[in-house]
Amino acid sequence: MAECGYGLDVIEVAVGHETQFGVGERSRPGVRPAERRGRATLWYTRKPRGHPMNIVLTPNGPLDARATLARYHLWGEDPTNQVTNDVVRRVLRLGRRFVPYEVRWSGPVDDTRIAIRIPGVGASAVGAAATAEVRRLFGLDLDLVGFYRMAKADSALASLVEPLYGLRPTLAPTPFEMLVGSITAQQINLTFAFACRARLVRRYGTPVRLGRETVWAFPDAARIAGARLRELRALKYSTRKAEYIRGLAHAVVSGTLDLEAVCAAPTPTVIERLTALRGLGRWTADWFLARCLGRGDVCPAGDLAVRKAFDHYYGRGRTLSEKAIRRRAGAWGQYQNLAVHYLLAGMRLKQPAIGGGT
Repeated sequence: MAECGYGLDVIEVAVGHETQFGVGERSRPGVRPAERRGRATLWYTRKPRGHPMNIVLTPNGPLDARATLARYHLWGEDPTNQVTNDVVRRVLRLGRRFVPYEVRWSGPVDDTRIAIRIPGVGASAVGAAATAEVRRLFGLDLDLVGFYRMAKADSALASLVEPLYGLRPTLAPTPFEMLVGSITAQQINLTFAFACRARLVRRYGTPVRLGRETVWAFPDAARIAGARLRELRALKYSTRKAEYIRGLAHAVVSGTLDLEAVCAAPTPTVIERLTALRGLGRWTADWFLARCLGRGDVCPAGDLAVRKAFDHYYGRGRTLSEKAIRRRAGAWGQYQNLAVHYLLAGMRLKQPAIGGGT
């Protein structure tokens, strides 16, 4: 069991799209969140060793936290992103360090506060890294307000805004985690995929105590690269998927696949580099762009659930081709990603078992 020294008390002023760290100052009194939306500022003061770090974020726009995080428990257990009631627990990996933290939220959809608590850890870099992960988990950097303006011109999307108000697509915290999950979910239902992924995490991940709870750090590439195929088969992975996952891990460890460079690359380059690996096709690349990188102009048109959603909302009794779906989604420009997630969520309002992606 990994253990997580020195602490900081963080005084909140967190909003908008960027995060800055400053020492020894407090938020300006009398300044409402709406007046500070352009930038997220984090101020902290030093406290004795072991004192927790506390960070508060105020989203720019509405946030339905429960709906946003439902993905982490809707189809089964996720040991790395544990969501119970109004709290999510996760482990931040910083090199060889494991830093557990928990996130709670409160307030109405239009005025939600997200409180991050990191026990017994001090450096400002830890706060910055945890904040970045939480922004991804809650989809805080997605332009939901702009999407709602665009959706007014589309009858199908407009009908989904009210019942799904505040829903934001959650983004995978790390690219390796996303790709392993994508391979796991290929051509199987999400309930079985979640079960396989949970077994993988418990077999190769690292358990970390957070209060009375145990949270699991997702295994790194080196750990999975050293796995034997028969071990992965015992976790209910097919032989081919076991080869794909281990091959991915080897590519990351050897440097053949530089995930940091991939994440910074233009969309065509991301697709090219990912699909060059055995087991990663356009379906995986599209969902990586959408649910890991948060690219707005992406539509995973080859996904079965996405195709069913387009047929339902736009098919008029016809089955739309992948090309037709991409052409239809192209009209949404930078809001394609959000539109696709709302269509999928709209289908789940009718049929809760429907998934889509990873």
